[in-house]
Amino acid sequence: MARKSSGRGQRDLRVKVKSARGRKLSSTRWLERQLNDPYVRRARDEGYRGRAAFKIMELDDKYGFLKPGARVVDLGCAPGGWCQVAVPRVNALGEKPGPRGSVLGVDLQEVEPVPGAEIHQLDFMEDGADDKVKAWLGGRADVVMSDMAAASSGHKQTDHLRIVALCEAAAELAFDVLEPGGTFVAKVLAGGAETGLQTLLKQRFDKVANVKPPASRSDSSEKFVVATGFRG
Repeated sequence: MARKSSGRGQRDLRVKVKSARGRKLSSTRWLERQLNDPYVRRARDEGYRGRAAFKIMELDDKYGFLKPGARVVDLGCAPGGWCQVAVPRVNALGEKPGPRGSVLGVDLQEVEPVPGAEIHQLDFMEDGADDKVKAWLGGRADVVMSDMAAASSGHKQTDHLRIVALCEAAAELAFDVLEPGGTFVAKVLAGGAETGLQTLLKQRFDKVANVKPPASRSDSSEKFVVATGFRG
């Protein structure tokens, strides 16, 4: 007769982090969440630089904007995960038959090179920054995507206003450089002030969707706006 297991032989696979002297409780909780996040583990196992890579992957799987031959601008590209996803999907390395695309990344921080992508260090909010991006691009783009986020102030409404300002600046660049039919993707934080941005995008694109991909943490206020069919 088979013995019924007591369950004592089964391990709790969740990693628990002990509090340490000098480390805040919030930091301990963040570390524990990171260690137990399946997307963090996938990023490590699959060679991506962060869990955010899966956000753009899931958005592209749904809307299909990273096509072979597409020219992509990635604003706020650090640490480079979105570029890593975009390079093979647009065939930036020319490793597959068919049209060869390009990926241009820009960030305030220095970013470790991503094979197949051209990356520049730049404060996108400084005067003349958009002109530099257009010069590096050397033509039109099919996709402008932005994962830009301002440094947290600890004040929710202030942070919301800052990220909306970044999104609006990214949208203005998109209006300048996108080919007709192009796509704009940007991270925003829910909070109300993004209404003006939504109105602006609906005037310039055929469809505007607000999406929270599965890779975005459920307790985060972030969402992504995906505007397709740029009217030129």
